[in-house]
Parts: sequence; C-alpha cells; structure tokens
Amino acid sequence: MATSEIFEELEIIRRGCDELLLEEELAHKLAAGRPLRVKAGFDPTAPDLHLGHTVLLNKMRHLQDLGHHALFLIGDFTGMIGDPSGKNTTRPALTRDQVVENAHSYTDQVFKILKPEQTEVVFNSTWMDKVDAAGLIRLAATHTVARMLERDDFGKRYQANKPIALHEFLYPLIQGYDSVALQADIELGGTDQKFNLLMGRELQKHFGQAAQCVLTMPLLEGLDGINKMSKSAGNYIGIAEHPAEIFGKLMSISDELMWRYADLLSFEPLSVVRQWRQEVEQGKNPRDIKVLLAQEIVARFHSRKDAEFALADFEARFRRGAIPSDICEKALHAGQEGLPIAQLLKQAGLTASTTEALRMIEQGGVKLNGEKISDKGIRLCRGEIAVVQVGKRKFARVVLS
Repeated sequence: MATSEIFEELEIIRRGCDELLLEEELAHKLAAGRPLRVKAGFDPTAPDLHLGHTVLLNKMRHLQDLGHHALFLIGDFTGMIGDPSGKNTTRPALTRDQVVENAHSYTDQVFKILKPEQTEVVFNSTWMDKVDAAGLIRLAATHTVARMLERDDFGKRYQANKPIALHEFLYPLIQGYDSVALQADIELGGTDQKFNLLMGRELQKHFGQAAQCVLTMPLLEGLDGINKMSKSAGNYIGIAEHPAEIFGKLMSISDELMWRYADLLSFEPLSVVRQWRQEVEQGKNPRDIKVLLAQEIVARFHSRKDAEFALADFEARFRRGAIPSDICEKALHAGQEGLPIAQLLKQAGLTASTTEALRMIEQGGVKLNGEKISDKGIRLCRGEIAVVQVGKRKFARVVLS
C-alpha cells in the first residue's frame, strides 16, 4: 500500500478518537495490505442501545469500509465477573440461553451499522470454558497486584480502603486473553477501557503474538452536552425510538454539541464535515446542518422515508410555528423529582411568577415543544431539553440538569 493511501486510512481511523496507540505500528500493519482483525467487546446483558453505544460500532464500520474484518465479541464468560470499572458490585451471572437470546437482540440492531459479511460474532466462553483452574493461575501469574492497582478505579478503591474482590482482577486479564485467542490486530474501546485494552497488548507479547494496536473512543455526551449519554440520566437518544422523537432530540442539541455528534455519529466523509463547518463560519444557519445529521441518523435506524416524514413533522411543529432561530437558551436545575412547568416558566424568565405561569396555562397561552399544554402538573426531568413558549413572542430553549 502506498504511503499516501496509508495516510488517508489513518486519517479516517483517527476521526473522533481519543487515542491511537501506537500509530506507527498501525501504519506498519496497514502497509502489509491484509484485512486487519478489529476487535470490540460488548456486555452480554439485554441491550437497549442508544447513540452513545453506537460510537464504537460506527468506528468498526469505518474500518469495515476500509476493508477490515470486525470481531464483535460478546463477553458471556466475563459477564459472570462484570467489568468493575467505577462499580462496587458485579453483574449477576447469566445463563447460556439468556446470552444467546441477548446476542440475537444485539445483532438485530448492530447490523443496521455493521456489514454482516465482514462481521464475525464471537463469544469468549468458546475458549475460556476450555481454560481450567491451572490455566487461570498461569494467566494470573503474568501480572502483579501492583500492576493491577495502576488501574485508576482499583487504585482509588485501595486508597479509600474499599474492598476489591480477587475475582475482579481476572476481568482485565480475561479481556486481554480474548485478544490472544482472536489474534486481534486492533482493539476498540471507550476511554474508560484503556487499562484493559493495553492488557491485551501485553498478553499478546507474552504469548508470542504481534501486539494489537489500541483505539480509544470518547464517551458521547448526552443531550445536555455535559454528562455521558445514559438512560438513567434521561439525556439519551435510543436507536429504537420513534423517528420523530430521534429527529426532534437531535434538533434540540446545542450548536457546539452538533459538531461533536457529526464527528462521532455521522458517516459523511471528513471533507463533507469540513465543508459544513466552513458554511456555518460563513453565515449558514447551524440548524440546516442539524437537519442533515438528524435525517442521516433516522434513515440509518429506520428508513429514508421515515427521515423525510420526521423532517416534515418537525417543520410543521416548529418552523411554521414561527419559533425564532436565535432563541435564547436557559440551563435550569430539575432536582430529583423534576421541575414543575410553572416554576420552569418563571425561572426561564418567561413569566414574572408561578401564579402568572399557571394563569397562562389555563388560558392556553403556553406551548411545550410546539404543542399547546393544559396540564399544570407537568414536570420536566433531568437531562430533558425543551422549547417553551409563552404568548406569541416569548421563547426559551431549556436544558435541565
């Protein structure tokens, strides 16, 4: 492969990533001209995927588009341990039947992103079930307790005198051994997985293999633009949500967050994203770029027709409602029980008091996301983003944390 081609591939691979270790090694692997074996591990728990989960899958698809082979690893054996990253408890053990059922659910969703003909779904129980107690002891002998305590969460728990069960040390070791069993050339993972990914490199060297390269991807911020996207925080976009819901949520993100989503979620070439940036810098409304991104995402997980309907629905609800493009944004605190609509209107500066807010709701003068409301008991929760309107001229985009 020519040097220019390697440079182009590396630019695509680096897109949106946090770290690439080691780039020189990856360039050497690419120069060999053979398809690389690209590994990424996923939990065996029943999947309820949101866009944050798709960041790794998108990068695997980028690598598939370059001709490489994806190893979609279901950690059914490690699922009996549970990744201890940031946790004080482990996941419950799953039966083999549960894992198989969950794997089917996974593939129904992930093949909307990955190419089936270039994807191999593997279970780490395939090789780990064959490792006896003596084998596990030999694997454990490859690393010291001091080395394990270099992992950030282990180190913090040790310093705080919080318990660390011995079996938790096995998780990174087994994840690393998976790379040996699969002869992975490159492994993908979130930034919180760096220790485990590097463990794979070390174990491959120990077993006489060429060390895998490591590509860490950032954890995608949710709709609030601050916290990691998660269902518990309520700031997520589920890939199985209604097309209009996905579209509306993507249109609600801030202009700054839009570029983050474009880098991590869009399949448009880098040249197109650069062109979008130039157009916005030259005065184009960022909303037009959000429309393109929202349509792409809806089409990926539903259909192109659904994307067109979602755009038409959005325009009918918002643009034809004459909501201004320069609408002000308010960051409000929702608390554990959510923020009552009357308090929200007052805190957003749309009414002088909660009494006025309640009166405006009674009179039909309040809209939430383009829809007139009459329920004075509405509460908005943490992570929600909404456009609120009082009367004909008062608008605010509220972000609740």
